[in-house]
Amino acid sequence: MSEHILEMRNITKDFPGVRALDNVSYYLRPGTVHGLVGENGAGKSTMVKILCGVYPHGTYAGSVLINGREQGFQSIRDSERAGVAIIYQELATVKELSICENFFIGQEIARHGIIDWNAQNRTVKEALRAVSMEGVDPNRKIKELGVGHQQLVEIAKALHKQARILVLDEPTSSLSEAEVSRLFDILRGLRGQGVSCIYISHRLDEVFQIADEVTVLRDGQIIGNRAMGELTRSELIKMMVGRELTQMYPRKPHTPGQVVLEVRDWTAYQPDLPEKPVVKNVSFQVRQGEILGLAGLMGSGRTELAMNLIGAWGIKGEGTLLLDGKEVNIGSPRNAIQAGISCLSENRKEQGLVLIMDVRENITAASSGHISRLGIIDHALEAKEARSYVEALRIKCFSIQQEVGNLSGGNQQKVCFAKWMMTRPRVLILDEPTRGVDVGAKVEIYDLINKLVDEGVCVVLISSEHQEILGMCDRILVMGGGEIRAELDWKEATQEKILAYSIGEADERR
Repeated sequence: MSEHILEMRNITKDFPGVRALDNVSYYLRPGTVHGLVGENGAGKSTMVKILCGVYPHGTYAGSVLINGREQGFQSIRDSERAGVAIIYQELATVKELSICENFFIGQEIARHGIIDWNAQNRTVKEALRAVSMEGVDPNRKIKELGVGHQQLVEIAKALHKQARILVLDEPTSSLSEAEVSRLFDILRGLRGQGVSCIYISHRLDEVFQIADEVTVLRDGQIIGNRAMGELTRSELIKMMVGRELTQMYPRKPHTPGQVVLEVRDWTAYQPDLPEKPVVKNVSFQVRQGEILGLAGLMGSGRTELAMNLIGAWGIKGEGTLLLDGKEVNIGSPRNAIQAGISCLSENRKEQGLVLIMDVRENITAASSGHISRLGIIDHALEAKEARSYVEALRIKCFSIQQEVGNLSGGNQQKVCFAKWMMTRPRVLILDEPTRGVDVGAKVEIYDLINKLVDEGVCVVLISSEHQEILGMCDRILVMGGGEIRAELDWKEATQEKILAYSIGEADERR
């Protein structure tokens, strides 16, 4: 019997024009959490898709062994039967269905052709108890759960299928700190039960916190496999990017100029609960050539404020919006772009990209006026502009004709960034701009943000990462309960202060 529950030996996978994996060998020991890290395009997703049967046996060279037995997966179901389950960053649940219905889609417990709901509910309750969700009604709809609980439902579903290898792909990207802590407690418990986890994340602090060992991929090759106790953060980053990053947050001194954007007494309401304000009497200013941070916990109203200002969410807000001192009336994202306000949304797949369109079309989608002559698109100019952004942002793609849905998550995020940069905005709102982006690409994005600010663009940076807010912003607004609870200069701001205002332990508007 092998000492490894999983062995991937000498895996090579080619796509047209590129080698995604080059003779990769990877090993996973029983009852461990194993970090898998690397820059976007390093090969992590390809490796996981081979393990999970998305890329069938025969479409790659090399072999996959589980408990010493060679596998020949032809489908995801084959890998599930062998004890492999994956929890994707974008959860694979049907939001309108109940927890119980999601558990048994296509595999219902039935007697004489009739679903046995009592048996299914008993099974789900037992599975939920394994992930500390006892007491949650199996008939509750998935959409009524928070993201953290939805993720635990997926884990419970995987364990119900007797998964012994659990792959978690960017599992904490949408979770609060409390939900992350709870998830880690669950993973530690699973580790004690002999379940092995492959933990994929760009949040290196979390990898150090939860993983026993880590494997680094770069350009389709294994750079190294180390025990976490043998590594420092800087050493791990150097392995990932092939160079030292001396300054993670390249702060530049900015001299704010005149007020460009001003919001006065803005209130926004839930589309399905018009009597419930989600943003309450918010007022702030953004000056030319500065980065304004918007911090706060999930549910604080940050994203709702940004999306409502550009006419993309909720009932039209109440309040006043001024651009260069003149009141503007924005009823749609198109109006916002025309006025000079662009917004990179936090959910790239649902609100930022058209996944079946190619890189070129996505980058230029919001800027048709820049590439048209007499209402007709100049395709040569469109391609030239798209290529310039692909090069500037180091977007890894076969060509600008590649479908965006086939790019890695980080490269999809870069395409979103390029799209809004191309609109040449006066004000650029960035909602979680580095979510799912590797450390090397983060620094490149920060440099691009600084470049835009130097050119006079006003940047509003919304982020759940306090270090990102502290490292990049000139002023910081802290939101909680739909209100601005504090305004801090970067020199006086700390993580402790931001958190205190976020959770309501302090309340001060300076």
